[in-house]
Amino acid sequence: MSSRVLLLSVRPKYAEKIFEGLKEVELRRIRPRIQEGDLVIVYASSPKKALIGAFEVHKVVQKPLEDLWDEVSEKAAISYSEFCLYYRGLSVGCGIFFEKTYNFPRPVQLEILRQEWNNFRPPQSYRYLKPREVDIVESITQFDINKFSRTYQTTLNLV
Repeated sequence: MSSRVLLLSVRPKYAEKIFEGLKEVELRRIRPRIQEGDLVIVYASSPKKALIGAFEVHKVVQKPLEDLWDEVSEKAAISYSEFCLYYRGLSVGCGIFFEKTYNFPRPVQLEILRQEWNNFRPPQSYRYLKPREVDIVESITQFDINKFSRTYQTTLNLV
């Protein structure tokens, strides 16, 4: 059983679509080491620069681009030309399917993150959070990861 928490940078227009329910899969050029039940904290990149919500991973797929497009075309909130541009130069892409999203009541702006979280730097793409960092996220967002993610809670109890 997994207990990974991933901090994922997402462009604001796509991050908003996740929490509006218009997007069901996040596309990535590089596959993170996550699996079903893992938690993803979403950082909306510039110009928003804020933690805005979280989602639980349903599944992760890595496929040749043609097969990936067939699977995500109706779920990724992206056009085929944007898809091709994003994956230019690659033959394989990754899709992170999610369920159970949670939009933080108030975005946590970068300035606040830096005040509360020493040496906070938004990831270029993603990074894995340490337990201490998960505690900081819970504190500043008032988001109870244990209540949201049964997998995370179960794994912590096993440790």
